[in-house]
Amino acid sequence: MMLMVAFVTLSCSKKIEVTGNFAGGSPLERIEFIEASGVATLPLTNIGVDEKGSFSGSFEAPKDGMYIMSYAGKTAMIYLKGGQKFHISGKAENFPTQFTITGDAKNNNDFLKNITEFIQGYATKINVGELVTKKEDQFIVAIKKIQADIEKNIDESAKKTSADAEVVTFKKDELKASLLGLLNQYEVAHPQATQNPSYKPSANFKKLEEEWNKDSDRLVKNHPVYRNYLLQKYNSEFQTFQAANDKNHTALDSETFSKFLDTKKDMPQLTKDYLLAFVLASGDVSPNTTPENSKKIAKLIQDKVKDATIKKDLERISYVIEGPKIGEEISSASLVDKDGKTEKLSGTSAKPKLVLFYTSWNPYIAERTFPVLKEVVNFYKSKVDFAFVNLDDTKEQFTKTSAAVLKGIPGKSLYAENGLNSQIAKDLGLYGFKLPSLVIVDKNGKIASKFFFDLGDQEFVTAMDKVSGLKAPMVEQPQVQLQNDLLAPQNQQAPQPAPTK
Repeated sequence: MMLMVAFVTLSCSKKIEVTGNFAGGSPLERIEFIEASGVATLPLTNIGVDEKGSFSGSFEAPKDGMYIMSYAGKTAMIYLKGGQKFHISGKAENFPTQFTITGDAKNNNDFLKNITEFIQGYATKINVGELVTKKEDQFIVAIKKIQADIEKNIDESAKKTSADAEVVTFKKDELKASLLGLLNQYEVAHPQATQNPSYKPSANFKKLEEEWNKDSDRLVKNHPVYRNYLLQKYNSEFQTFQAANDKNHTALDSETFSKFLDTKKDMPQLTKDYLLAFVLASGDVSPNTTPENSKKIAKLIQDKVKDATIKKDLERISYVIEGPKIGEEISSASLVDKDGKTEKLSGTSAKPKLVLFYTSWNPYIAERTFPVLKEVVNFYKSKVDFAFVNLDDTKEQFTKTSAAVLKGIPGKSLYAENGLNSQIAKDLGLYGFKLPSLVIVDKNGKIASKFFFDLGDQEFVTAMDKVSGLKAPMVEQPQVQLQNDLLAPQNQQAPQPAPTK
């Protein structure tokens, strides 16, 4: 009985364990994994690389499917399943074009590699411009041949690599989504390409489209390329709807799009949820969202999104991107100083404080951030306290880093146990792409500013002047950018299969 329980527990595990080595890798680089088909597209883990290029870590997998692996600003797509252990290796300079996967994930990713190589060669033979000029019956024959040729390769590759049935279905679904995009291109471009503005798709064309749309719930759930197809398909209709219903463009795009979706009575609710989520996450949710628009977005998510997972992911990405609200209590999570004494950012204090969150692997932080920060501290220190919270992987690294970069800068040097997996990081929505960052906390322990990523931001100076009662001198100084790509994770999209290009 105990053996059976252990087996069931193991088989249901969502934990993925990864080890690896990138020869020539830098300790300043990090490994991140992002679930490619989700809404939030936030890193599931952030793994350090040692001086030999080796790394190891684990994360909970939301689902079986494609994951974006990022390293040194480059990304690769990997198919992973909960409970797997795998190893990835190669040369750092060759990632992501060349790397090797061994372990539990080997067969499925060998399968995908074979198909990718086939499609890359096959796609060079496809002339989309020529396809859209064909007569409709000839186009349908051509596009069905593309499907047959690629599906034949999928089946042959699956047999050769012993790929799982799930990844085979995934790849065939992805192909359908790509071919639907090609159908849409034909429908839009054919009238102009053939000087035949009266062209309308035939019953056979519609039948093929319906056939490939048959598993729409599975397609929309697993394939961003399918959502892109739907957005393109409805784009013209939405533009007309927006022109008629928001003539002055005063509403948020997501508000108008939600009303547009309400008119689609036959569209599955799950599809509506994913499409609305895409519009929200790719546009209206941003660090510069006004409090008024933030309330509109929150209401839209609450009222219009029905799927619990999508709703939760949207609420999380909104919180991460917009940041905690001014006036909210700062996290009461425990921190420690270099001697192990427990400290908290919450609670009352004699002065407001400026809190910096940082790690040792932030690019150029020692050269660009701390010298300017030292000037800021020296100017405001009579009226403002300072806390520097380190989010490195270990306390040993915190001790080493803080001693090096904070020397001569007055303030509390603190460490969040478990770094980016610490409670304070979770509470404040802190990820690698949001570091280093600064926030002001008032004397009552409440957040008094938005999160800042630029010491030269005039809003930052204004906020510091306000809480301190001081007036910073108006001097010309270079702006210090703490974070160059705040929105990168949610803008990443899974690459579309070659046949649609």
